[in-house]
Amino acid sequence: MIQLKEYTIPFVGLKQGLHQFEYQIDNTFFEHFEYDEFNESAVTIDLEFTKKTTFLELQFKATGTVNVNCDLTNEPFDLPIENEFFLVVKFGEEYNNENEELLIIPFGEYEVNVQQYIYELIVLAIPSKRVHPGVENGTLKSDLLERLEELSPKEKTIVNNDEETDPRWDKLKNLLNDK
Repeated sequence: MIQLKEYTIPFVGLKQGLHQFEYQIDNTFFEHFEYDEFNESAVTIDLEFTKKTTFLELQFKATGTVNVNCDLTNEPFDLPIENEFFLVVKFGEEYNNENEELLIIPFGEYEVNVQQYIYELIVLAIPSKRVHPGVENGTLKSDLLERLEELSPKEKTIVNNDEETDPRWDKLKNLLNDK
């Protein structure tokens, strides 16, 4: 995957302390990851980048909306998303990203690319089941919903007739009563 230059932060020239970065994410960002689950996306990433003497702290906050299709009706709707992620970047002998909250980069590095973390932050903010808000509150009128309602199983009334019992079971019940 090609690293996008606008998501690379050269930290070598930054002073110690807090630095703010803001990214506007749309569908062109997701094209680089070959991710096509969103019809539209408008997400703002606020990144608080804190440079310390021996490590870096990155606090990501994602807010915005993505337009997705409902899993029940396939109707498109805007899904609001909000997510946060905290990452610590330390220096070591070799690159290591096995821990999701800790990134180790080689001592000679002078920049860090955050595009993968932004991608994961947004994608993981999407619920596994995407349901149109109109389905949940009953205001969405759709041919598909009406068809689903027609085909859904109806409640069955259970008739309990104590008079009609199997005589074999009656004999077994008598065994419990006999002592």
